[in-house]
Amino acid sequence: MANITLTRLTEDDREQFILDNQYAFKYGAMEEFGERDNHFEEDGEIISRKTIENSIDNGVAYRIREDGRMVGGMVLTINEETQHNHLDLLFVTPAAHSKGVGYAAWQEVERLYPETKVWETCTPYFETRNIHFYVNKCGFHIVEFFNSHHPDPHDPETDEENNYEGGDFGGMFRFEKRMKR
Repeated sequence: MANITLTRLTEDDREQFILDNQYAFKYGAMEEFGERDNHFEEDGEIISRKTIENSIDNGVAYRIREDGRMVGGMVLTINEETQHNHLDLLFVTPAAHSKGVGYAAWQEVERLYPETKVWETCTPYFETRNIHFYVNKCGFHIVEFFNSHHPDPHDPETDEENNYEGGDFGGMFRFEKRMKR
């Protein structure tokens, strides 16, 4: 396997990071649903620019590199006080799927943040590739399923109360990984 490293996102790469992230998420939805997908946060995008920008602005963003080439990215929220940390975004370019890149990047995150007590993340119900990755590869456990009958109390874009108006919300799985001490 190639050498996987994480490097902090630079301002010069911010726009490309956003575009790469949107492409990777759109690719996953197209694989699952085809061209007529309706799981968009904004016109034509599975994940909105606003969601990605808020995540970058309020977290720690990294580029995933394989032998120096950019092959993905991630954004983490690190709570130094509680060490209950959150994986906000993780994407691997489709050309690098199924080659161990995401798993190697996740192992590097765990190495970089050894004081973490709990990692948390979410993924849409239709992203079976992600669900497999988090549960079967990385050791996360599904702890909650947000849907119209059990909404996430906070909108991830605004951190305000989430009302899921519109009826198109299919659901999100929330995962946790409790780290052993």
